[in-house]
Amino acid sequence: MSNDSSLIFGRHPVLDAINNGVTVEKVILLEGTRGEVEKEFRYLCREKGIPMTFAPRERMNKMASGANHQGVMAFQSSIVYYDLVDIIQGAYERGEMPLILLLDNITDVRNIGAIARSAEVFGAHAIVVPQQGGALINGEAIKSSAGALSIIPVCRVKSIHAAATALAEAGIQLFGGDLKATKLLHQLELNQPCAFLLGSEGRGLHPSLLKLTDDRFLIPQYGTTDSLNVSVSAGLMLYEAIRQRNFGN
Repeated sequence: MSNDSSLIFGRHPVLDAINNGVTVEKVILLEGTRGEVEKEFRYLCREKGIPMTFAPRERMNKMASGANHQGVMAFQSSIVYYDLVDIIQGAYERGEMPLILLLDNITDVRNIGAIARSAEVFGAHAIVVPQQGGALINGEAIKSSAGALSIIPVCRVKSIHAAATALAEAGIQLFGGDLKATKLLHQLELNQPCAFLLGSEGRGLHPSLLKLTDDRFLIPQYGTTDSLNVSVSAGLMLYEAIRQRNFGN
């Protein structure tokens, strides 16, 4: 596996890849593209749930290393994405309590990798990422995960908010970290189907997602640094969930 997502360029090669079921991370069109080409890709990307962005010619030329990209590029995903509903149903059918991580706009690929590594080690069922706003899961992310991203199911969704709502409707408790919370992590009841919502590195969990949580918690800190790295926080959350499930309170 290469260190980066494979790059596909040219209108027809990109169309063929998408239509033939290749998992595409993102489609890039030349800035200013209009008309039939823009409509064609916008419709297809919306139908397939693929993020689409625009880039200036200079950037696309550099990415294509001088090859004729025809103003159209796509990143072929380094992993296979799973359907969140299938993951949840599968866990319930096996008599397991789902343990899910939802990642809201985490932009550092190394954090994605580190979170996936902890999630796989502690037996989480899946991590959920948004189509737009988060980091691309590329070779660097896979390397940072020590290969865990090739093992643990990753679900890509149009909206983390909608995914969280769907999990709640499936009987899964939602938990979110909040510096203003009065309850500590170990005081949560995690011996039940649950999901942790993790916010972006800079802003934390969005208020609209925090409102969806069944409970909020605080990880105790005694130093002077503002907060823990999001991947470290994820590891602590997962450890506590597995500790309660396997060893009780």
